Amino acid sequence: MRVLTSVLRASLFRVSLAKVSFNRAAHCIVLAGVIASATALTGCYVVPIQPTQPQATVFVSPLPPASVTFAARLYPANDAASSYGMVGAVVTNDLNGRGTFTTNINGESFQGEATRMTGSSSREGLANGAGNRGSYISCRYQMNSSTLGTGQCKLSNGAQFTMHVGG
Repeated sequence: MRVLTSVLRASLFRVSLAKVSFNRAAHCIVLAGVIASATALTGCYVVPIQPTQPQATVFVSPLPPASVTFAARLYPANDAASSYGMVGAVVTNDLNGRGTFTTNINGESFQGEATRMTGSSSREGLANGAGNRGSYISCRYQMNSSTLGTGQCKLSNGAQFTMHVGG
């Protein structure tokens, strides 16, 4: 009986060792599965459902300088102009060496442009306008400051005026 008991004990010991070995093997398999899953998940990339739209780039150009408007007065300088009396005109300067020139003489509207003469250190310029009845006016002026100037104008019928700009 002693032999039987010892055989049984040895068998039980082997079974318990096998059980421990099985638990250790199962534990290793589970651990390997967790490591494999973690390794597999590190290669995953999250893709958004709605990709963001690229933002538009807006370029804002600086505003051009505002134009400056001057009142001009044309005073008769000969007998042909005396019947018109003092005439008002408007000169608008776009601050780039150009502008517009408008006046109304004896019911005829004149529209044209004013420009500075290139290379002129004395701020000289020309202003010309065409009338709605076929006449024209031609003026030559000199700016004494940025807002004041003087000049002469001549109508196509020979009437001459002295022009004062600004003030």
